[in-house]
Amino acid sequence: MNFRPSKVLERIRNGYVATCTKINTYDSRVVSIASMAGFDCVWVDLEHVPNSIQDIEKMILASKAYDTDILTRVKRGSYSDLIHPLEADSTGIMVPHVMSLLDAKTIQYYTKFHPVGRRPLDGGNADGLYAMKDAKEYMEFANEQRFIVLQMEDPEPIKELNQICALPGADMIFFGPADFSQGIGTPCDWNNPKIAETRKLVAKTARENGKIAGTVGSVNNMDELISEGYNFISVGADVVGIGEYFMNINSKIKDKRAL
Repeated sequence: MNFRPSKVLERIRNGYVATCTKINTYDSRVVSIASMAGFDCVWVDLEHVPNSIQDIEKMILASKAYDTDILTRVKRGSYSDLIHPLEADSTGIMVPHVMSLLDAKTIQYYTKFHPVGRRPLDGGNADGLYAMKDAKEYMEFANEQRFIVLQMEDPEPIKELNQICALPGADMIFFGPADFSQGIGTPCDWNNPKIAETRKLVAKTARENGKIAGTVGSVNNMDELISEGYNFISVGADVVGIGEYFMNINSKIKDKRAL
C-alpha cells in the first residue's frame, strides 16, 4: 500500500516534455481510452464543464488504473473547491484566472501543506490512503508529488509574473491564450503579436524560476512551443475528436438517394 507518484513530474524531472489531452465529457471510459493511448496526463474540468465531484472521482479511478496522471481544473469558490479534487486523488489541480500575486499566495496557502502553506488536513480520503498512512508522510508526499497549476490567462497578473512564478507553491504556470485574447481586446485573433509575446514570456519566466511551463498546443506547433521552453503541453480534446469523426462519417453518407 503505497502512494502513487506523479508521472508528469517524473517525466519532466527526467528532462522530457509531458503530454496531456482535455476531456470535456464525463465518461470514465473516455479517460480510460485516452490513458491507454499513452498520454502522460488527462485534463478534466469543473470550471467550464457541468461535472460533479463524483464524476471527477470516477475519472480519477480510471486514470489510476492505467498509471496516468489526472489534472482537474477547479471552480473558483471556497477553499473546499480547491482541495476536494486533491482529496479525491487528482494528481494536480489547475486554478483558472489567477489575477494577482495576492491571489496566487491565497491559492498557495490553501493547497500546500506546511511548511509551504496551510492546506486543511484530513488524511481520511483517497489521496491520504484513507488514514492508513502516517499523516506527516502523507503531507510530505502531497507537497512533493501533487502539482498546483496557476493559469495566466489575463493581462492583469503579467506585471507580477516573476513574483508569482517564484512562489514555492506554484508548481506549474500555464498560459491560456483564448481568454488572454479577450483580455487584450482582440478575442480569438491569434495573429495579435501580444499573444505570442506573452506566451514566450510566461515560459521563460516559469523556467527561470524552476517551474513547469504549460500551455495548450497542437501537433503542428508542438516543436515551436518546446523551443520556447514549454515542457507540459495539452493537445486535443475528446469532443473535438468525436465531432470530427462523426462529421467525417456524415459527409460520406449524407444525402444519398434511395434506389
